[in-house]
Amino acid sequence: MTRMPAYDRDAALEAAVRLFWSKGYHATSLKDLEAALNMRPGSIYAAFKSKQALFLAAMERYFEKMQAGFRAHMAGAAAPLTGLTSFLRAYAEDAPGARVHACLLLKTLLEATATDSEISGPARDYLNRMKAEFEAGFSAAKEAGDLPHTADTARLARRYQAALTALQIELQRGLSGAELTAFVDDLIEPFEQLAREAAT
Repeated sequence: MTRMPAYDRDAALEAAVRLFWSKGYHATSLKDLEAALNMRPGSIYAAFKSKQALFLAAMERYFEKMQAGFRAHMAGAAAPLTGLTSFLRAYAEDAPGARVHACLLLKTLLEATATDSEISGPARDYLNRMKAEFEAGFSAAKEAGDLPHTADTARLARRYQAALTALQIELQRGLSGAELTAFVDDLIEPFEQLAREAAT
């Protein structure tokens, strides 16, 4: 009897991320998953147990890639605040056709109903964990003297996360060129203003 080839979990999760982002959790059918993952129903359930478990695994993968990308960018930056501001610029520059723009985590929260706590809860947790990553960056910038000593790093992290969300929305709407550059400049200006205050 011919043995079926083992599935590629990474490839399957990448395909699941794209599909769930495109259609949303509820609108994604088993037929959709079969086609996107190139797997039969039995294989999907054997590998991931359920549609919900697959979605949670895809969402985890999405978060881990986002977290790893941010950490790598910060590690290569000349200074923490420079890393934070240049991350927004790099996100916009990499945008055309290169990434899912609107955040899967935020889309999940917006789609989730009152009975969807098993998917909305993890999405909320991942967003909070990204906010903690941003706050750590601002705390490092404050310790480096690039922010005023009175700066509230938690509030700055929330503002930064809101700025990233706004950027994702505008990219999804198709903003590009000079307008996109100006928009990113506007998002970054409050943080650069604080840097100027710290330098005086």
